[in-house]
Amino acid sequence: MSFIEITKFNNWRIDRVVLVFVITLIFIAFLDRNQVWPSITFAFGNLVSILPFILLSIGVAAYTKASNLDSKINTISSGNPVVSIGIAALFGTLSPFCSCGVIPLIAGLLRAGVPLAPVMAFWISSPLMDPEMFILTSAVFGLEFTTFKTVAAFLMGTIGGLVAYLMVRAGYFQEIVRPQGSSGCSSSCGTSCDDDKPSTTIHWKFWQSSTRRAMFRDEALTNGWFLLKWLSLAFLFESLMVAYLPVDKVALLFGDDQWWSIPLGALIGIPAYLNGYAAIPTINSLIELGMGAGTGMTFMLAGSVSSIPAAMGVYALVKKPVFVLYLLLGLMGSITAGYAYSAWLLI
Repeated sequence: MSFIEITKFNNWRIDRVVLVFVITLIFIAFLDRNQVWPSITFAFGNLVSILPFILLSIGVAAYTKASNLDSKINTISSGNPVVSIGIAALFGTLSPFCSCGVIPLIAGLLRAGVPLAPVMAFWISSPLMDPEMFILTSAVFGLEFTTFKTVAAFLMGTIGGLVAYLMVRAGYFQEIVRPQGSSGCSSSCGTSCDDDKPSTTIHWKFWQSSTRRAMFRDEALTNGWFLLKWLSLAFLFESLMVAYLPVDKVALLFGDDQWWSIPLGALIGIPAYLNGYAAIPTINSLIELGMGAGTGMTFMLAGSVSSIPAAMGVYALVKKPVFVLYLLLGLMGSITAGYAYSAWLLI
């Protein structure tokens, strides 16, 4: 194993993520024994629900590494950055992923060599809207609110991708993904290794080579274990937030769209857990009780683009500067959308 979460204790090799998971369960049992089983079933159920995406991302990453396809992907996806960013943001707006569910796909894309800019565009826009959510949101909030949220999702993704692109061009984010040490010749993004030396040859039928079969196996096991342990821990924390965090009571403190209520809504919405579907009835009831529509828009966007469980998975996947950029883009984008919607209602 690799990564700093592996530590030696006497003759035992203890994975720190697994250790935190077990200690968390012990604390739950000590503080509220009745919550242990609901938290376990919640985490397991969420893992099962996104299992197809996990398997897809593992397979894509392992195949691109074993076939040497990652040596070509970076060049192909870097043709026209503005177009690729726009397409990624549009695809993200139409894709049905929550902030946690999108992490396995992001991991696969980054490890396959896709540049950060289009990945960031997809990453931000994907949890914010999809066709089913558009229909449900329209039924509750009306077409105006839903259309504005859809446009905001696309623009947040596009602007986020452009910011990432400009920062990469300026020399930032030379290393994107945290190393996982899969097959002994891995890299942060976009590079590859052949059996003996770098090569641009694509080995579509990688299974014909024993070395590449081993490369596929090692990559799949490394990425699979990484996603399994971090998402399990993230969903465990998510279960506690769902059980104990009084999102509705906190949100009622915002009142109408005051100058401070919209940024406060983003600051609380980012760490709070509100997936897109759960947010619809929650935000609707809060608006009916006095929350401003602009604050509701901000709270819904911020809670969808990230949360503490999602942030944990992101932090484990990418380098700290990329993680900070991801949070800032979600925060500033949701605040801007909230103020814009408030201004729109005044016209």
